[in-house]
Amino acid sequence: MTEPAPDPLELRQIYRERFAGSAEYRRRVWAVLVSKFFAKWIAPDAVVLDLGCGHCEFINQVSSARRYGMDLNPDSAGQAGPGVMVIQHDCSLPWPLAPGSIDVVFTSNFLEHLPTKAHLERTLRHVRLALKPGGLLIAMGPNIKHVGGAYWDFFDHHLALTEASLAEVLKLCGFLPQTRIGRFLPYTMSNQKIYPLWMLRLYLAVPVLWPLVGRQFLVIARKP
Repeated sequence: MTEPAPDPLELRQIYRERFAGSAEYRRRVWAVLVSKFFAKWIAPDAVVLDLGCGHCEFINQVSSARRYGMDLNPDSAGQAGPGVMVIQHDCSLPWPLAPGSIDVVFTSNFLEHLPTKAHLERTLRHVRLALKPGGLLIAMGPNIKHVGGAYWDFFDHHLALTEASLAEVLKLCGFLPQTRIGRFLPYTMSNQKIYPLWMLRLYLAVPVLWPLVGRQFLVIARKP
């Protein structure tokens, strides 16, 4: 039996409650993450898609020719900045985008929400189809090796992944993994302390700090 897609209205309720009151801080955090780290992989003329875009914190900060978000949450479209087109869609089904039309697909803390490994594999194959030859998938997420039992504190977590397991399925789906970091960022901004942004800038600039507190993986893979 095929696992049904999450209920969009349930997603809206979960994320409104989980991130209540943190929108401005999250926006500022993502502005630093994009400008000081992720922008190096995004050319000004690129077409970029934020998979599982949520409240569009990442894609709103990106400077590129065309920007898309994809999410089932009906709140996502209302959070999109000027020029960002949000597609409300189940990513495990064929995408309403032309094959070979995207330069970079970015996803953060999303793949673990897919209900089964079959959904993940189908999603990655749709990512590969949408990417141009040489296009990149940049994926972040909680590393079950380092998060441990805290991973299950979120009701909508299903797939327990590591940088190694994600790289393995990416190869199966025809990608060439290029960067594989087991410890990148701390785990979550949900119900956490608010730290000065200079600390984040310092952290990104000094990778030797990452193994000390990083509990999310970063995997970057290329479509041949």
